[in-house]
Amino acid sequence: MCGVFGILGDYSPLKAREALGMLIHRGRDHCGIVEQERVFLAHQRLSITDAHPRSHQPMRRGKVMISFNGEIYNYREIRERLNLSEWTTSGDTEVILAAYEKWGIACVEQFEGMFAFALLDGEKLYLVRDRFGKKPLFYHEGKNAFVFASEIKAIKPFLSTVRMNDEALHSYLSFLAPAPPYTFYQGIEKLESGEWLCYEKGAITRHSYYTPLPSTPSVITDRQEAIRRIEAQLHRAVEMRLDTDASVAALLSGGLDSAMICAIASRQGRKLPVFTLGYDEYDNYDERKNASATADYLGLEHTEVIISKEEFHNRLDELLFQMDEPLNDPAALPLYLLFGRIAQEEHKVVLSGEGSDELFLGYRQYFEYLDIEKAASLHHKNWLKKYFHAHFSMNREWEWYKRVFDDTLLFRTSGEKFTDLQQNLLFRRNVRDNDSLRFLEKYRQNFVQSAHSDPSMWYSMIDLKLFVGEHFLTKLDRVSMAHTIEARTPFLDHRLAETILSVDPILRIGEGETKTLLKQIARNYLSDEIIDRKKKGFSNPYMEWLIASGRIDLIREVNDKTGMFYPEIVEKYLELARRGRFKQHVWGLYVLSHWIQRELL
Repeated sequence: MCGVFGILGDYSPLKAREALGMLIHRGRDHCGIVEQERVFLAHQRLSITDAHPRSHQPMRRGKVMISFNGEIYNYREIRERLNLSEWTTSGDTEVILAAYEKWGIACVEQFEGMFAFALLDGEKLYLVRDRFGKKPLFYHEGKNAFVFASEIKAIKPFLSTVRMNDEALHSYLSFLAPAPPYTFYQGIEKLESGEWLCYEKGAITRHSYYTPLPSTPSVITDRQEAIRRIEAQLHRAVEMRLDTDASVAALLSGGLDSAMICAIASRQGRKLPVFTLGYDEYDNYDERKNASATADYLGLEHTEVIISKEEFHNRLDELLFQMDEPLNDPAALPLYLLFGRIAQEEHKVVLSGEGSDELFLGYRQYFEYLDIEKAASLHHKNWLKKYFHAHFSMNREWEWYKRVFDDTLLFRTSGEKFTDLQQNLLFRRNVRDNDSLRFLEKYRQNFVQSAHSDPSMWYSMIDLKLFVGEHFLTKLDRVSMAHTIEARTPFLDHRLAETILSVDPILRIGEGETKTLLKQIARNYLSDEIIDRKKKGFSNPYMEWLIASGRIDLIREVNDKTGMFYPEIVEKYLELARRGRFKQHVWGLYVLSHWIQRELL
């Protein structure tokens, strides 16, 4: 992993270098800079593939230069296909340049892996983000320069003033993270997953080059064939991500996803050291016992990392600075501290289980939504529609049924948090019902125009785009790279994902059991006890600690200064959180308040 930074246009070398310094945590092995008239291209390197200085970046091949963050796992295969007589390195960066020479920007469709890169070809600049958004890329078009970077903090110095983007605010409240292309900073935008951007002579062209949905639905209709093909792709995905000389570890919760990654790695002869989070005095959140049982079953070296209330209080500001902008994920801080411990053990690469739930239907609520979809065909739903409109409730079930009876879109990502009507009650401004649908509109149009109609395919598609791409993977990138660690996600191998989504939805759904296909595969690797136990994930006592530390008062304090929300509604949410309800809503308000205080007040 690495840090990408550059400027096209007028720039101060001193200011450019200071901004680049904000990315040093993304790669401490080497800092490369190319300074030309109206071109500043730079790179902070974390050496994983071909660690030799010959692979330092920015790298040039002919008239083309690149600053690249990521890993192209199939670079050796592409290298053979290119069949060139001479190579100056043995790594993947040079392969990207050679592939661009042969195929142009369409070369991105040949790459398997995680990547974000800036490629400069004369006056033409390409910015590219991988299919699922594992690696980030941000940009700012100013009066006299176009600036881009792996993180917002390196671009912020080029803003004339910091202003909050309202579109980012509303999409954040709705879906836990700003929807592309928005960030919380007016003037800074981000690429979305599976997209490239071309900047040439002041004009910007954006192009979406990838969708995970197969063009033909239900390609695989036999359960045993589905099992066989998915298992083969799982092995391939893990094997590719273990192909490195760097020290590799894995995250291990008490759940199935991380256990399967470790089990397959073990079957391939790699006993990965594993790391698990724990919380003293909070048994409801603690997964150490279950994770330890998995580690013992697989014969893995297991490290337990205990997070305390004091660490939560002392390190939260640090974590929120690293995140750059609000992201509503209470697991970010524990995961940040966990990666800190992994860094102390000098591991450079960590495997993580993101994407499995969305691909294998691992959330119980998917099946709740599928059940509620049936209410759309009720004969007397107009009466029910009037009843629900007359009896408002903040509970999510009320909202779900109202949508079905209104004939509007029911599922709006697993990360949906504040509904439009909840936002309308909260804000001192009008928020129309279904207003947040504008952030989903282009994805929904793509789905409707596709050959797919099964609701579960929509659930997976939109969750991969927003819940995974902008929420989970943003968190994973920031907390891992803050400690100069490369996080790899085998379940988000695009060939594996496409295989899973080619399976007939009837087989994916099964009898209503979560992850039915993955569980059947797992029977060959893990015990029934590991496979069938209840999942906790990275849940943690964040609200108890937020209240105990007194930090929760910041929500009220910032709102008193901004007047953004109705005070009585804020108090209602705070009271509900103290009773264990709407906790993530309140965490989202806290993270937002922290950013507003730091950047705007």
